[in-house]
Amino acid sequence: MHAKRLTQESKRVHFIGIGGIGVSALAKFHLVKGHTVTGSDLSRSEITASLEKQGARIFIGPHMKENLVKGTEVVVYSPAVAQTNPELKEAKRLGIKCLSYPEVLGFLTKKYFSIAVSGTHGKSTVTAMIGTLMAKAGLDPTVLIGTKVKEFEDSNCRVGNSNYLVIEADEHFASFLNYWPKIIVLTSIEADHLDYYANLKNVLKSFKQYVSHLGEEGLLVANQDDANIRKIIKSLKVKPRIKYYSLKQKEAKELKGKMEIPGEHNVSNALAALTVAWILGINEEFSINHLLGFKGSWRRFDLKEIVFYGKKIICISDYGHHPTEVKVTLKAVREKYPDKKIWCVFQPHQYQRTYYLFKDFVKVFKKVPINKLIVTDIYDVVGRENKAIKKKVSSLKLVKAVRNKKVMYLKKNELINFLQKNVSQFDVLMVMGAGDIYQLDLE
Repeated sequence: MHAKRLTQESKRVHFIGIGGIGVSALAKFHLVKGHTVTGSDLSRSEITASLEKQGARIFIGPHMKENLVKGTEVVVYSPAVAQTNPELKEAKRLGIKCLSYPEVLGFLTKKYFSIAVSGTHGKSTVTAMIGTLMAKAGLDPTVLIGTKVKEFEDSNCRVGNSNYLVIEADEHFASFLNYWPKIIVLTSIEADHLDYYANLKNVLKSFKQYVSHLGEEGLLVANQDDANIRKIIKSLKVKPRIKYYSLKQKEAKELKGKMEIPGEHNVSNALAALTVAWILGINEEFSINHLLGFKGSWRRFDLKEIVFYGKKIICISDYGHHPTEVKVTLKAVREKYPDKKIWCVFQPHQYQRTYYLFKDFVKVFKKVPINKLIVTDIYDVVGRENKAIKKKVSSLKLVKAVRNKKVMYLKKNELINFLQKNVSQFDVLMVMGAGDIYQLDLE
């Protein structure tokens, strides 16, 4: 009921952590709907600047109860915001309705014909593919996504006039259990977010519960190549209608090696989008042509040519932070540039992820297909780190465990000087990670 009040009646909404890639999309949605939006975030960014341009009033710096503007009707907060947050505490004290981002999005999934894209890998790319494809086909969807999309004027939100809603459904904190879509797309399932789930068994249990939201009437678009997805489906007591996609199907040949964004994993992502398009009645030839020309989204193999200290180089920014993502992305860049010298600066994301997936990272780094992988300091996710684990793991320990001459460790403040001396004209330089590594001053 409270979420319903937010989306239908409330005119003054305050977002805690408004600069987050998910929360900001919801804030943009409410701005377009004509609501008064205020928000707070610890630091200024491209995202907060964009929101301010659209009319949001944003408080930058430490969260304070004074940031709650008089007349605020509802407070929306990121799942990462602690219950001790001063703005959240003050809102509760004043009797203001307080809802998490997933709770609000959950109501929207019931209001619209919703398509939710989930999985350990590929969900942002597949959401962007489906959203842009539907928009070009004239279905005019609303799309809320955890990245900026070029076709949406570098926004993470597109507000359409139809009853279609396409969302990226995140598994962290089991957020997706708030959602009730008509179609679920499952791209992959692996062990991740082990600070929350502890083990793969719990990850699978959560995904199983999520898929059960479809019931018999819903439709599951599932990657048949993924063993854990097949395991989930087999264990379901009540099975939805299921449409599989696979790299073995004939359409994969039409996409492989011809897409703007490289890699077999992106062929799989495109097949997921193609399957949804088929369900919605979009012409197959039209869909394939769109997917071949899809230019990707922010920090998903985001490629541009730059001048780096007088040298023309190819720079690729990528959000990959799980061992599997690193593996497939480095393979893709080598396939795209088989004869070039390729450098990659990788910033591990969160001490706990690095600790829990340490052996997987070592395994991937032992066989890097590029010329040099530089591992820099772990990105410290404020408020989500375990102090005991922080003492047990580091990027230096990771590199030492790899024992590969292609892999080295450098402190973040040493990166530019090293790259300036070593990267040559026409080399390829990739910066990878989900933290702030993309802000490395390369231009």
